[in-house]
Amino acid sequence: MKSILNKFLTIAGLLISVTGVHTASAQSGENDGGTVTTVLKPHSSNGIFSSTASYTFQVMNSYKNAESGEISYLVTTETGKEVKADSIHIRIGGKALSNYDFEIPGLKAGFYKISFMINVSDYDDTTRKAFGIRPAEISSSYSKPADFESFWHNARQELANVKPQYKVTEMPDSSKDGRKVFLVEMRSLDNLLIRGFLTEPVNKNKNKKFAVLLGLPGYQVTLGPMSGSDPDIAIFTLNIRGSGYSRDVIDVRRDTYITLNLEDKNKYILKGAIMDCVRAVDFICSRPELRHDNIIATGGSLGGFLAIATSGVDKRINFCSAANPILSDIRNLVGEVDWPFIDIGRYINTRPGLTMDKVMENMDYFDAKNFATDIECPTLVGMGLVDNIAPPNNVYTLYNSIRAPKHLMIFRDLAHEIGLEYSAYEGRWMRDQFGLF
Repeated sequence: MKSILNKFLTIAGLLISVTGVHTASAQSGENDGGTVTTVLKPHSSNGIFSSTASYTFQVMNSYKNAESGEISYLVTTETGKEVKADSIHIRIGGKALSNYDFEIPGLKAGFYKISFMINVSDYDDTTRKAFGIRPAEISSSYSKPADFESFWHNARQELANVKPQYKVTEMPDSSKDGRKVFLVEMRSLDNLLIRGFLTEPVNKNKNKKFAVLLGLPGYQVTLGPMSGSDPDIAIFTLNIRGSGYSRDVIDVRRDTYITLNLEDKNKYILKGAIMDCVRAVDFICSRPELRHDNIIATGGSLGGFLAIATSGVDKRINFCSAANPILSDIRNLVGEVDWPFIDIGRYINTRPGLTMDKVMENMDYFDAKNFATDIECPTLVGMGLVDNIAPPNNVYTLYNSIRAPKHLMIFRDLAHEIGLEYSAYEGRWMRDQFGLF
């Protein structure tokens, strides 16, 4: 199972190998050919602290001569507002290593950015990290719309009125690696044609039923068939409307996809995209060889958002896995991240009468945190602590909104990425949840 998840998240551009602590070095030709090397060591494996954040800043001087100067730090909110700053004077002997401990007390619950700067005789550098203080206390000041559930109930009713017209075509030479691959075509909301790929292990037992991994795409990511060696798992990779292999009607530029019909929540692109995911679940439940009670919805970035949204509106999802889910606590993202608000700003400028307030009223119906409160299945969430697309404050707001069994994996030194151990944990938990031993 691990290899399947690794492949899927690698395609989504979200899986990398964590290589360890940050180090920086420099050389000066005017001294003796030595170097100054720095390593910042947080006193927390995941960058989360209960009260006082603390770090050790290690400096190695391999020059023969002493280095003198200053170490300073600057703490800001995620939006860049200065919170704390301090500095110390240092002198490091030649061929010496020195450790400098820093404590940062008195911060409110939330996430912060921190920069450590060193300025000595032959070396200048800045190391940037992030940390959290009591994130379990984080919540949004914005509530979901009163008619949020009825809006999505009505959307599902609209979808139910569209005949799916499933067409399943086995791909040529699909079983050569022990797994059959099928192209799946079906009709979704607004009668749009969408496509996906179903991959099933070749099995001689006609009564065998496979658990299903529903792979959901990142932003404008094309998902093809996924291979794997797990004999218990079928994989259905979906291309939502306007993405990948489902561009028949909607084929727009990358930067305009997120704003398509943004002025009308009933026509907004993400309404149809979420219903495409529900239609994919419909398809899974139409197949006799698939387990209808063992469905995991998984994805990263936009795929993480779609996994959360689908699990919130469709209780047939039995396990949700969302890596770096975007669009959580959307109103608090304004002024904090560039994307998607640069594209949204351009769109507003082309629509007379459209305002950011109106856009936010519509986006409330597509806020990941609002779906999260309706999730009933076990949920795994992964996030990078220095993510500038899905910032930790916003992801934690989503996570704290989930009432079902849940687990969060934090990658202290990563941005819009997750480490290899995420897929390993997901695979183990999924197999336990589905009884695949």
